[in-house]
Amino acid sequence: MTADVWLPIPPDEIEGLPEGPDYRFWNGAQDFPADPAECAFYVVPYMKPSPLCVRPLGRMSNVRVVQTLSAGIDHVEPGLGHLPDGVRLCNARGVHEASTGELTLALILASLRGIPDFVRAQDRGEWLGGFRPALADKNVLIVGYGSIGEAIEDRLVPFEVARVARVARSERTTARGPVHPLTELPALLPEADVVILSTPLTETTRGLAGADFLSRMKDGALLVNVARGPVVDTKALLAELESGRITAALDVTDPEPLAREHPLWRAPGVLISPHVGGPTSAFLPRAKRLLVDQLNRYVNREPLRNVILTTGAPTG
Repeated sequence: MTADVWLPIPPDEIEGLPEGPDYRFWNGAQDFPADPAECAFYVVPYMKPSPLCVRPLGRMSNVRVVQTLSAGIDHVEPGLGHLPDGVRLCNARGVHEASTGELTLALILASLRGIPDFVRAQDRGEWLGGFRPALADKNVLIVGYGSIGEAIEDRLVPFEVARVARVARSERTTARGPVHPLTELPALLPEADVVILSTPLTETTRGLAGADFLSRMKDGALLVNVARGPVVDTKALLAELESGRITAALDVTDPEPLAREHPLWRAPGVLISPHVGGPTSAFLPRAKRLLVDQLNRYVNREPLRNVILTTGAPTG
């Protein structure tokens, strides 16, 4: 196979790439590194806006694989209609679990234990004591139990939580216990002290945490969103936060980024991190390992990992 492979990481910085393809470095620059029609394997630039990521797709008439370096694929979906049939879209399962799991626990602990208040008090030179809730003995609900949801539960276990309930699109059983279908979510929400959103953004999950969802959360519960901003109805969340009934820790928001004047910045009981679940020192070595594995599989005509869909194939 001699067709081009477009990489957002310089190829000479990735050890173990297979021989054969012509590797082209493109991380979103205005000029393409070569004719997009010659690209057979397109690795989408990481943490770049959707319009930039899909810009070459309309000219990639011979592409066979589109590989994201993110767990979600919503940023490339607008360009999939331009692709020929038979193109495999793969996500980055295995790359972000460690970082996102860490941040999820950091957001929960910081919110429950009042770390933002301590930081502000330190700036004032004030010794701010008080009684704070612990994560120990809490009921936790994970909505979106894929590989990231599993990684979050791995990190919850040492904190002596009372219970972890799991929700995904469809019912199944895991070594840790049952995974409930989305249809059972209304009954599970009132029991949870901490609700974690780690679901992909789809037409089913867009606006999932709306007014009804939020109203079912128990008084004093914490909502944690490490999924995508539009999974939460921002207006409905603001109403709940301003009432003081629940709190929230958000790594993603809708809109994103938040404008300086957006009321979510100043809502009571909210901690906001700027979509940093994935970009850590853990990202690059895992991303490189994924690309080496996938490209060796591609060159050797072996089954690819993490295939989310194939263009032109029936869904359902």
